[in-house]
Amino acid sequence: MHSTTVLVEGESDRLALQVLAARSGLDLAAGNVAVVPMGGVTNVARFLSRYRPDGAGHRLLGLCDEAEAWYVRRALDRAGIGSGDLPGRGFQVCRLDLEDELIRALGPGVVVDIIAAEGELGSFRLLQRQPSLRELALEEQLHRFLAGRSGNKIRYAPLLVGALDPANVPEPLARLVAAFPRPATT
Repeated sequence: MHSTTVLVEGESDRLALQVLAARSGLDLAAGNVAVVPMGGVTNVARFLSRYRPDGAGHRLLGLCDEAEAWYVRRALDRAGIGSGDLPGRGFQVCRLDLEDELIRALGPGVVVDIIAAEGELGSFRLLQRQPSLRELALEEQLHRFLAGRSGNKIRYAPLLVGALDPANVPEPLARLVAAFPRPATT
């Protein structure tokens, strides 16, 4: 049986991929797919050592942010895993980060609506009034809200993915989930 390990930077990435896979009709357990948060990209070498493909049908996939792509590429090179660009090696790259991809895919209005539905619109409005953030674009303010407060990435990633139109899933996430194995049907 094939197994697939998907290395992601953190818990919010893991939750987002689980929700997206479920929405795509994929059962990760049935497909023998493990999404493993590394606790930050700086741990990638250790996780590559632990989960490296062993030639016995094991596949290694991943997701990282554009700013850290060089770090992942270097770790893959040092571990002797594949060659070429990251997508060619099964590692998809978010432009800025997961939250940025989701904000762009949903549009800022939908993200604000999700924040409001969670009862945190007042907190977001307070953040918007901070002098250092007033002049930023709404997308940047939303990113700051989602990424700047402890627990918000984990809280909002599944909600944002759950609100995605299936036709508008950000490319890195869509390519990654498309690479997940499909369980054999009987």
